[in-house]
Amino acid sequence: MTLLLIVLLPLLGALVPLMARNLPRGRLAWLTAVAPAIALGIAVFHLGDVFAGQTPQFHLPWISELGLDLALRFDGLSALFVLLILGIGLLIILYARYYLSGEDSLARLYSFLMLFMTAMIGIVMADNLLLMWVFWELTSLTSFLLIGYWYQLSEARKGARMALTVTGAGGLALLAGILVIGHIVGSYQFDDVLAAADQIRSSELYPVVLVLVLLGAFTKSAQFPFQFWLPHAMSAPTPVSAFLHSATMVKAGVFLLARMHPILSGTDLWFYIVSLTGLATLLYGAWFALMKQDLKGVLAFSTISHLGLITLLFGFNSQMAAVAGLLHIINHATFKASLFMAAGIVDHECGTRDIRKLNGLYRYMPHTTILAMVASASMAGVPLLNGFLSKEMFFAESLDAQLLGGLSWLIPALATLGGILSVAYSLRFIHDVFFNGEPKDLPKTPHEPPRYMKLPIEILVLICLLVGILPSLVIKDLLVSASASVLAGPVPEFSLAIWHGFNVPLMMSGIALAGGVGVYALRHHLYSFQRQFRARNALLVFEANIQRLVNLAERSMDSFENGSLQRYMLWLLLTALLFVGIGLLAVPQLSGEFEQQPFDAMLLTGAVITGLAGLGTAITHRKRIVSLLMLSVVGLMTSLAFARFAAPDLALTQLAVEVVTMILLMLALFFLPQRTPKESSARRIMRDVLLASAFGVVIASLNFAILTRPVESISDFFMANAVSGGGGHNVVNVILVDFRGFDTLGEITVLGIAGLAIFKLLNRLRLFMPSSDLDGRSWSPDRHPMILATVSQTLLPLALLVSVYIFLRGHNEPGGGFIAGLVTAVAIILLYIARGVDWTQRWLRFPYQPVAAAGVLIAGLTGAGSWMFGYPFLTSSFGHFTIPVIGEIELATALLFDLGVYLTVVGATLMILANLGKLTTPHRPTKEKS
Repeated sequence: MTLLLIVLLPLLGALVPLMARNLPRGRLAWLTAVAPAIALGIAVFHLGDVFAGQTPQFHLPWISELGLDLALRFDGLSALFVLLILGIGLLIILYARYYLSGEDSLARLYSFLMLFMTAMIGIVMADNLLLMWVFWELTSLTSFLLIGYWYQLSEARKGARMALTVTGAGGLALLAGILVIGHIVGSYQFDDVLAAADQIRSSELYPVVLVLVLLGAFTKSAQFPFQFWLPHAMSAPTPVSAFLHSATMVKAGVFLLARMHPILSGTDLWFYIVSLTGLATLLYGAWFALMKQDLKGVLAFSTISHLGLITLLFGFNSQMAAVAGLLHIINHATFKASLFMAAGIVDHECGTRDIRKLNGLYRYMPHTTILAMVASASMAGVPLLNGFLSKEMFFAESLDAQLLGGLSWLIPALATLGGILSVAYSLRFIHDVFFNGEPKDLPKTPHEPPRYMKLPIEILVLICLLVGILPSLVIKDLLVSASASVLAGPVPEFSLAIWHGFNVPLMMSGIALAGGVGVYALRHHLYSFQRQFRARNALLVFEANIQRLVNLAERSMDSFENGSLQRYMLWLLLTALLFVGIGLLAVPQLSGEFEQQPFDAMLLTGAVITGLAGLGTAITHRKRIVSLLMLSVVGLMTSLAFARFAAPDLALTQLAVEVVTMILLMLALFFLPQRTPKESSARRIMRDVLLASAFGVVIASLNFAILTRPVESISDFFMANAVSGGGGHNVVNVILVDFRGFDTLGEITVLGIAGLAIFKLLNRLRLFMPSSDLDGRSWSPDRHPMILATVSQTLLPLALLVSVYIFLRGHNEPGGGFIAGLVTAVAIILLYIARGVDWTQRWLRFPYQPVAAAGVLIAGLTGAGSWMFGYPFLTSSFGHFTIPVIGEIELATALLFDLGVYLTVVGATLMILANLGKLTTPHRPTKEKS
């Protein structure tokens, strides 16, 4: 249970800033830090078990039918990332308190950061691949909010959209890969997938799985050719950049490579795709980090380069390379987060990030300069700092990569080139900003930031020093346990000593340091070389492509959506004819082995009346009242057909719905134009007749083929279990309120929302009301005939009595809440029609919106009530009770659920019909009355 707290505490912490937004900024920061600090303490508490080789786990069934459970694990790899996420996250909380101006909402930033922290912790602790994907997508959504924090800036909005598009598309590819893995293994639990690693690698679907999973990893970690989104995410506030784009979010991709390493690695395909992608990204990012003039742009491209380095290490298919990759994840998170915060201090105190203006800041900010120098030296791989250790291991592993045959020497050569460029842009970050002359036209006079704004950088720089000087003492246990998780087996012996003697990796480090200094000295020649290429803004290119896609979609939609209902129906019917017709052509014989029911005069009469009424509806469509009457005949005959074939519930429902529909159409006809458009041409009429006939023939053939063949139906289960499982003899009602009660709850919720939406629309609707009919005759002045008023007033109590009777008998006889609700609504609407709005509202003084809301609430509470007794949501209960005078009676909790259905139907129907009817009266509402 404590593992679940590590995930839930940051989630609960997201609510703290919103509830305490009015507190002073200092108190708000400390209060926000409480939840992640407790989560970090719990994680540290479990480290002893992790270092001992144990894996604490938590499992809670969730949607087991889909293979999705709330399963968490805290192995060495999870521990490493949880410590990075929570530890650096706490430092970012303190740093952001000083970075943001008083005009920016610190509470909103903290809330977004806590949500993102929750998503990242969920990814690294998920013990179920589907659960990991859920959190994976949450990181995309929350990073979208963080990158677009300054939503008033166009660049921030565009950068956020780009990041969401690229990482979201990669997430869909990852989901597809996970589903294929589940298809191969039969489970999404990580232990099951890990045990089936050989089965996955030997499967013919392995290349598909590998490519899809790697697409998810490469897009998240900005690997070539998906690297373009990360630099434009720098429009976010610097605390966001320090957290998302150095320590956490972009690490999700390399975490995925580490998590899937024991499952997907070990093949030539893995080596070529992963290592070559990492190598290309390493060099690409390093080159452009040297070229950029924006301080955060330099750090963004250097982040891309170092992520490429980690990816390259995981692609080597070597145990020691995986260990080196994990070590560099730790090192990069510490020195890059500190560098981003140092860049934020420079921007905060100087008002610009343009390196061409930032010179000689050492005189104004000596303390910040020293901190940035140590972090930059770590990034460059200078000895006695943590970056040197992982860089040495990287050079050593590049020497052992032999899968390129005679060209294998290119890998260590290009790795050294990447090291040279790393030293060059690290040196540029320090020299061009803090030395190299005097500042030029700065918006502000630079000075040291507040004391505690530098504290997070000091802590991270101290870690860089401690890991670099005392690596075995500081991080070896964590690194060994994380490596054991990645390798899924024993960890090879390795040494984290500072000095390994004179060897080739040391020589490569020396070449990188000396070469980096030389490249920096000749940087102006490189700038001249780069200027001959046309600069392209990836953000503008991306937006242009999105606009082209939108325009193509609009042209495509315009070609289909031209406002012609006939054309829409034509395409729909032709598509249905095509697919159904192809299916019927494959059937050797239309008639099945079932005997056909006898055909009597009653069936023939009903079929003829229904057909003639349907034809009459179409033929008399210009005479709308007559056409509506014909349509009502079709509905009535359908209800009789249900009754004829032993479906009384459907018959009652159809009859009630038919009455409500007729009332609705009568109210709507009043506002329709009294003259219909010109008749279609004879050619079009012939086309429609042929199409309708063909459709009727095909659908009738399909029905005949299905009804004359044996089919497996779930109805047998419901028939057998309606009484024993639901306590009712009316199988239809038991299905609605018990077996499929969740569906019904969703349907009445939608009905209530739809009724409320239509009610709000009608409240502001203004329609033309004709004062006469088509021939110019005025409407009758007797709006409320006495006979109709008397009959309706007499029918109301009778209808209510009938509706109560139908409602109470619904569990065992035809009826139920839905039918009873429609009967009640029709009776009340009849009063509106007969007596008018004034009289009805004077005698029926209750609003309809609370009725519908109460119905949904009662149904939901009925379902939740089962939790009190330890049963799943919407579990019903029933029993037989003896009541004095009445005798023995059956009572079921489903009756309360049916009451919710009844109230929702009454409220929603009256919200629609009563307010639509008011549009035809002087009581046309202008706005909703409070």
